[in-house]
Amino acid sequence: MSVDTKLPFDQEYVTNFSKDRQEPQWLTSLRLSSLERAEAIDLPKPDKTNISKWNFTSFRHEKAETADTPYDSLSDKVKGLVGKEENANTILVQENGATIFSRTQEDLKKQGVIFTDLQTAVTEHSDLVEKYFMKEAVTADENRLTALHAALVNGGTFIYVPENVEVSVPLQAIYVQKGGAGLFNHVLIVAEANSSVTYFENYASENSEETVANIVAEVYAADNATVNFGAVDNLAPEVTTYVNRRGQVTGHDAKLYWSLGQMNDGNTVSDNTTYLVGEGSYADSKTVSIGRGNQSQNFTTLIKHYGKNSDGQILKHGVMKDSASSIYNGISKIEKGATKANGEQTERVLMLSEKARGDANPILLIDEDDVTAGHAASVGKIDPLQMFYLMSRGISRHEAERLIIHGFLGPVVNEIPIESVKDQLIEVIERKVY
Repeated sequence: MSVDTKLPFDQEYVTNFSKDRQEPQWLTSLRLSSLERAEAIDLPKPDKTNISKWNFTSFRHEKAETADTPYDSLSDKVKGLVGKEENANTILVQENGATIFSRTQEDLKKQGVIFTDLQTAVTEHSDLVEKYFMKEAVTADENRLTALHAALVNGGTFIYVPENVEVSVPLQAIYVQKGGAGLFNHVLIVAEANSSVTYFENYASENSEETVANIVAEVYAADNATVNFGAVDNLAPEVTTYVNRRGQVTGHDAKLYWSLGQMNDGNTVSDNTTYLVGEGSYADSKTVSIGRGNQSQNFTTLIKHYGKNSDGQILKHGVMKDSASSIYNGISKIEKGATKANGEQTERVLMLSEKARGDANPILLIDEDDVTAGHAASVGKIDPLQMFYLMSRGISRHEAERLIIHGFLGPVVNEIPIESVKDQLIEVIERKVY
């Protein structure tokens, strides 16, 4: 049984939406063809998770207005993610897809770095955005949700780092979803040869109603480029989320690091895929998540090796409580010709409730002989010996459990490059576990 595919949006609506945003013709055409395609193709089919009855069509979608909001007028939740105002030098804040606060250091602009909202980028840097937007890493014809994303994209960020430029300060974006507004967010990062950049994003809800978040991020890394991509997702229980973060590591010796805190309270499907195309290319994907209540989640991490001497590392830690269920798929795929490639992965799930369910599925798909690969997985309760050790030193059971959980999730949490956001992730963990 499939969900109702009828949307309260037609070709006329999409045309007018694109026109109101003053978008170039190539994007309008992509929107219209994708909307038509969405009626004909299926939903994605995540392993061991039936999403056919999930809400992907009940949401509002309208053009939100941009605003130049003073820092003091931002919500307490947003200010908590930003940190101190004097530290907010390279930041973008959006609410329901519209930019409400934005700052970029002038020296970055002088070096040719572009850090702007997607709506501005498609008008001021149209040719550059068109070259990459949903061309390789994610395409509109993959499934119904990528098609709907292309048709209805209403927010996001574009980052471009020229050749030989190293961005020394983190670039941060905060995306706030309010009410029943659907969030169709697209992040596009392009790092040219010998460049480097750190980007961090937050997703948060305020006063949420039943709605949808359909999120896509694309990262392109050229020769010897380094991209650090961090995220904390913390959307409300009423939000059904499809998040698709992918990287094309096309250059030789290029590197892509993912540090993902996936803390949504609603049903979530997450696809984190990296294509290692260049010789000596490298990817490291770290994911931490917590499931609670009755939510259902599916987290798939895939690193696909094409380049010789490529190296892909996957580390996923999850904590499950109440009646939540989650699937943790880790896939290392080494294609024929990717000699000397190395793929390693670990999935570990900590169970806090008898009714919770967590499946850890490490998968190796090897089509080349001259490679190395390995995997490990575990699902279990808190080690009683660890509890005994801590409690024998005067620590209460509650505090001992808290310390063990933070230690369990630490390998990802400690990778967060922005201190204020790391603190926020720790606060989210505390709130979700206790």
